[in-house]
Amino acid sequence: MTTHELPPLPYDYDALEPHVSEQVLRWHHDTHHQGYVDGWNSADETLAANRESGDFDSSPGALRSVTHNGSGHVLHDLFWQNMSPEGGDEPTGDLRDRIEADFGSYDAWEGEFRAAAGTAGGWVLLVYDTYDDVLRNIVVDKHDQGALWGAHPILALDVWEHSYYHDYGPARGDFVDAFFEVVDWREPANRYEELVAKFE
Repeated sequence: MTTHELPPLPYDYDALEPHVSEQVLRWHHDTHHQGYVDGWNSADETLAANRESGDFDSSPGALRSVTHNGSGHVLHDLFWQNMSPEGGDEPTGDLRDRIEADFGSYDAWEGEFRAAAGTAGGWVLLVYDTYDDVLRNIVVDKHDQGALWGAHPILALDVWEHSYYHDYGPARGDFVDAFFEVVDWREPANRYEELVAKFE
């Protein structure tokens, strides 16, 4: 059985200030993200024990815990990598070309992404949909409600209140503005290129 561990942030806790405070990163990474890692490991342990014992009464809840906590871990890991102190730019190269082809323009993509972020109950994602071979924005409530089969996230924005309330209060739009000041498109571009090479 795989044991999941919390990866360290790829930058210092204060590296994204003033857009994301050191306090928020410490709470968000060390407490919230750690909780999803722990929850995933616990669910896997429960499932393994149930398979051994033949008692599956608690298995349905553990299976739901895998998707909730596992998705929370995966998306948070992507979220940290999507940001950096060198961020704040726009995509270039093949990813920029694909965004413009699939959304009409970068501005159209950003407008749709921002609108989704204003209503999401968890995450807004830019995904590569391998089924239709297109980029899409999708809203995923909590961590696993609204996911699209065959779609692989390449950019993730966490809009749970613990992401921004300490810094911005109820002004989620201000947090979304701040995200665009630190978003680093190098990681999404690399993910996109790897996925295209794998699936095309």
